[in-house]
Amino acid sequence: MNNSSESAPRFSYQLTTLQQISHDILDHAKLGGATACECNVSDGFGQTVTVRQNEVETIEYNRDKGLSVTIYIGQKRGNASTSDFSPQAINDTVAAALSIARYTAEDDCAGLADPKLFAQTFPDLDLYYPWTLPVEDAIQLARKCEAAALAVDKRISNSEGASVSLSESQFIYANSLGFMGGYPLSRQSVSCSVIAQQDKAMQRDYWYSVARDVADLEQVDVVGKKAGERTIARLGARKIPTCEVPVLFEAPVASSLVNHFVGAVSGSSLYRKSSFLLDSVGKQIFAPDIQIRELPFVKKGLASGVFDDEGVATVERNVVENGVVQGYFLSSYSARKLGLQTTGNAGGSHNLVLENNAAEDFAALLKKMDKGLLVTELMGHGVNGVTGDYSRGASGYWVEGGEIQYPVEEITIAGNVKDMLLGIVGVGNDTLVRGSKKCGSILIDKMTVAGS
Repeated sequence: MNNSSESAPRFSYQLTTLQQISHDILDHAKLGGATACECNVSDGFGQTVTVRQNEVETIEYNRDKGLSVTIYIGQKRGNASTSDFSPQAINDTVAAALSIARYTAEDDCAGLADPKLFAQTFPDLDLYYPWTLPVEDAIQLARKCEAAALAVDKRISNSEGASVSLSESQFIYANSLGFMGGYPLSRQSVSCSVIAQQDKAMQRDYWYSVARDVADLEQVDVVGKKAGERTIARLGARKIPTCEVPVLFEAPVASSLVNHFVGAVSGSSLYRKSSFLLDSVGKQIFAPDIQIRELPFVKKGLASGVFDDEGVATVERNVVENGVVQGYFLSSYSARKLGLQTTGNAGGSHNLVLENNAAEDFAALLKKMDKGLLVTELMGHGVNGVTGDYSRGASGYWVEGGEIQYPVEEITIAGNVKDMLLGIVGVGNDTLVRGSKKCGSILIDKMTVAGS
């Protein structure tokens, strides 16, 4: 099943009701003296079941709704929100936004997006796959997941639990320039985390899978087995001396490097001049064979969308070509601040894919590295957005002769993000998608590893 009208009975409101609420908001705003208005009205629910040591630990169920109103009086802006859909609450929320707008300072960059850029067509991107999952069935799936992890090795002595979650929502975005659009979305996930013990030392690790459609999730026993195997592999971890070596970021953490790049070339960082990648369009920022594409129309994509949070049509584009930056990530506001045009990224990026011209498998990347550090977990947020200086706690494995030798812990990896991006010497074909970024493992030529 895809994002069709069949979705409505599962929600508290029909999508047409959310459309009517949006019309009411726009009408009230106009009557109240707004020169422009936009709103987002949403409705959704979710269920999460967690099992620990074969016993049900938590059963969570939520059903949420909300609306947000942004009013413009000239170039003065006010915003208000509520979770109450009653006519009186809608009137009060619009009135509150109007009042705030009247008392705020003018901002010459404030306002709705250019209507010429609004989405005109709305292809079905298969973003909604409802999962009818009784709690009893969810419990059994979670138990099966945890049991698979515990069965990996007798040294797995404890569990942080296995969880099975489903989430469904629908929304309408509308504005006073005539745009209205929205659709239902789904997101399902399975996760497991366990603890192993050896010689009084304990280690934990985890694994999870997420998808729009339950059919695309990894099987629960596969998720559990991976969690167990990763945990056992970390037993016997030791410290290593401080050194400067190549570092291989495993696929689950490699996307964080793309996140640092996106943050540095996004609107607010640029117009505030708080980025280490100011004026980077046309400049060599990545290694010469790196490509990054933005693909908003991927079927079932976790970050797919026909339009952004302002109704602007999304577009496929090359963000990086042969290591050279081709464009930024801008909303209408940040684009005006910079004297540019929005890139359709109000609300974030859409399915960024990092590739190089010759993707290699994971074993080949280990061989290429020869001697260095494989990072499988990162801790802390030690990245300076202004300078690009990078320092984060890490754990993983020491590699020699292109082979994993032993697990390591209590280390810090340091460098500068600009040097790291230029120093990419390999990208794996072990691509993993858990959000808006898709990439395989990434090999950096050298970083400082602070150890004992």
